[in-house]
Amino acid sequence: MSIFLSSDSRVIVQGMTGSEGSKHTRRMLAAGTAIVGGVNARKAGTSVDFDGSAQPVFGTVEEAVAATGADVSVVFVPPAYTSDAVLEAVDAALPLVVVITEGVPVHDTAAFIAAAQASTTTRIVGPNCPGVITPGEANAGIIPGDIAGKGRIGLVSKSGTLTYQLMYELRDIGFSTAVGIGGDPIIGTTHIDCLQAFQDDPGTDAVIIVGEIGGDAEERAGDFIAASLTKPVVGYVAGFTAPEGKTMGHAGAIVSGSSGTAEAKKQALEAAGVTVGKTPSETARLMRAVVDSLG
Repeated sequence: MSIFLSSDSRVIVQGMTGSEGSKHTRRMLAAGTAIVGGVNARKAGTSVDFDGSAQPVFGTVEEAVAATGADVSVVFVPPAYTSDAVLEAVDAALPLVVVITEGVPVHDTAAFIAAAQASTTTRIVGPNCPGVITPGEANAGIIPGDIAGKGRIGLVSKSGTLTYQLMYELRDIGFSTAVGIGGDPIIGTTHIDCLQAFQDDPGTDAVIIVGEIGGDAEERAGDFIAASLTKPVVGYVAGFTAPEGKTMGHAGAIVSGSSGTAEAKKQALEAAGVTVGKTPSETARLMRAVVDSLG
């Protein structure tokens, strides 16, 4: 089993003909993803060859869905045009839209996430995220497809690079699904959304949650874990050495007082029964111990 993405997912790529879209379409295909086409209004009616796989280019998402039955879109569109691209996918009622683009204006993100929520059909992952991977089945985004195999660990992370590191360190155990939710101030799918999905997934036995300084998402996730999760959770919070009062990387918010600091988040997660590592490698060792205890 998996969450959000499986071997049955049919994926289109908005921005497939651009440099990043083209590069990662090739990688997604190599990972076994069922890519069924791309969208670029200026190149509609053409096709692009990816190592023998000819991918048609459609003028609109609606046309792509009608022709291919696509139910997932991965967005590699420049920031100025991302909102229009996502809104087009929402209007086409795609169930999952993975927005890789970074630098999207916050007010644009707020608008397209509000539209997705109003539609009640479309789930947005991102923006500014590495995407979703179900190893051995499908890869929607930029997560390396060969760093881990199929297994029974679920992973939800704000950080792309930490997603890759933890998947690699636990590659022998494997993952049901890994979701990089992104670290922008406003994101479509949250830690809590993924935690609930992993709780409901019979193919996931334990979960890793990765957070960053800033905001209160991890504290809220801790409350949810305490109230709703029965599966073991191991956590890591990036930013223990960050200067107080600064926004670091894409943490998404300025640290204010004790709220939003790595230590405050660690304490909130531990209060919910989450075992929290001080480093990514320690976090991997803690999860390995959890898996060993499950037998």
